[in-house]
Amino acid sequence: MSAPVPAPCASPLAPRRAGAALLLAAAAAAGSSCGVVGRVDGGGDAGDSLTRIPAIQGPGAASPLAGRTVTTRGVVTRVNNNGYSLQDAAGDGDPATSDGIFVFTGTAPTVSAGQVVQVTGRVTEFNTGAATNPATLANTVTELTAVSAQAVLGAGAVVPTPVALPEPAPGALERVEGMLVRIDQPLTVSQNHFLGRFGQLTLSAGGRLETPTNRHRPGTPQARALADANARSSLLLDDGTSVQNPHPIPYIGPDDTVRGGDTLAGLVGVLDFGLAGASNAGVAGWRIHPTETPVFVRSHPRTSAPPSVGGNVKVASFNVLNYFTTLADGTRGCLPRNVPADCRGAGNAAELERQRSKTVAALAAIDADAVGLVEIENNGNAAVQDLVDALNARVGAGTYAAVPLPAGGTGTDAIRVAMIHKPGRLAAIGAPRSHADPVHHRPPLAQTFAAANGERFTLVVNHFKSKHCEGATGADADAGDGQGCFNALRLRQGAALRRFAGELQAAAGDPDVLLVGDLNAYAQEDPVVAFVDAGWVDLIARFDAFGYSFVFDGAAGRLDHALATASASAQVTGAAEWHINADEPAVLDYNLEFKPQDLFTPTPYRSADHDPVVIGLSLGT
Repeated sequence: MSAPVPAPCASPLAPRRAGAALLLAAAAAAGSSCGVVGRVDGGGDAGDSLTRIPAIQGPGAASPLAGRTVTTRGVVTRVNNNGYSLQDAAGDGDPATSDGIFVFTGTAPTVSAGQVVQVTGRVTEFNTGAATNPATLANTVTELTAVSAQAVLGAGAVVPTPVALPEPAPGALERVEGMLVRIDQPLTVSQNHFLGRFGQLTLSAGGRLETPTNRHRPGTPQARALADANARSSLLLDDGTSVQNPHPIPYIGPDDTVRGGDTLAGLVGVLDFGLAGASNAGVAGWRIHPTETPVFVRSHPRTSAPPSVGGNVKVASFNVLNYFTTLADGTRGCLPRNVPADCRGAGNAAELERQRSKTVAALAAIDADAVGLVEIENNGNAAVQDLVDALNARVGAGTYAAVPLPAGGTGTDAIRVAMIHKPGRLAAIGAPRSHADPVHHRPPLAQTFAAANGERFTLVVNHFKSKHCEGATGADADAGDGQGCFNALRLRQGAALRRFAGELQAAAGDPDVLLVGDLNAYAQEDPVVAFVDAGWVDLIARFDAFGYSFVFDGAAGRLDHALATASASAQVTGAAEWHINADEPAVLDYNLEFKPQDLFTPTPYRSADHDPVVIGLSLGT
């Protein structure tokens, strides 16, 4: 949350990032029919008359009095750091008109919750996002700004209005915008990414939100219906302040966390519409600012180790979120341009040590015999060896070894894929291989292993092109079906990977191949489905109908996959994600910035942003 935009053209609850646009609608028709109920001093251009809040709100998305100065009266229901919520205690009996409004003061208000206040100000429709954000443009927030008179008249109370999710139709909650509401149904934490930065949690009714293309094929009526249901079933729990990096961090529970999947029985607070997170062009939705302290239940507890997957060999995949030993401190360069701007990850030695301690804690707890690593710095094997050295210092000298660099190279991207293994458990057979097809800017890395009983399998770690749209044109542009940009490129990368897998089978003389890594495609998107259609087995789907490794825009899905040939799948005893990252607040990570309250611990939790995947194999038994 950026500092409040200077008054009077700033939003009270929504100015969480600079650049939000203030929209002033043209003045509507004036006259004594606009809810006038009496005369008071200081009524402004309405002829010193009192205009009730429901008349200011009107029955539509925008106020019929936008741009006018009015005097109104109500009970203060909640005080924010730069304004307060005011509600007509009696209301007008019309369910189409809200009885509440926000009064923007620009500084800490001098009123308190429970006081009856009379106030004069200009009616404003505030767009909490960018001028091009369709969600915030369609749901501007009615406010009083440029306050010229204010008086406390006594004490009063407001009874919260019951509200239930899902919203019957998009925009239906407009009728209670600015009002004190009560939700008497279980709610689940679906996202906590913005908790430490902006004091926000995404809550949902009916359980966790799932990414539509994780469940249904892209662009289908089922996927679109799930996207609509997700939007109508969720809202933001906001701390009701425009202060960034709140201290203390709100809603934190046991173990200094609030996890995705945690629940609360209900909620009371004031409702408005605004942004989730930092981008004024990003996701927005209905927000509730609590007036009673939410009580969370740890319904989705942490575990100290991954789920048991059985077998006599354990394989894992882990996106370690830019593990760079070249510090991003502006002094040295990284691939692809060998300039400081291309360096990622830790910005100084202290951050690297914190990142290393978390990553090592996670890998030690996973205790896999072979691990595919994603988002390792592409600096030879330096970053990988740094991690192996630290891991062995914890679990025992010589326990792990880095798979050597492949003869085919590691590509020219800033990050690469890598692999480590336990030589005492798995012997590397032959040299590692990478796929030289130029369709891969992060070439797949393959290594054949043999267990102590001689049984073999080949492990391939992968990282497909991301969904970000920079540079996307033609077939790689966003088709609007939920798959994001570069879907066509990911399909080509998948086809090349299947050809590479065939070469590996022939070279090893063994059909057992496991493909792991971040494919940047959800379970029902084209690149993953193409593997299944070609006879590969989706191992997470085989063992978990709702597998997820990543949370984005409040919805969970899996970008990290485990795919097996039919013969390898027959030897798989289990496959699961270990939810140590996707369900944890980002504020728990290794970074030092934006943390007046630093909750870092050298534990696996929030060691990265993707959950690791663990696979059990029963070889030769």
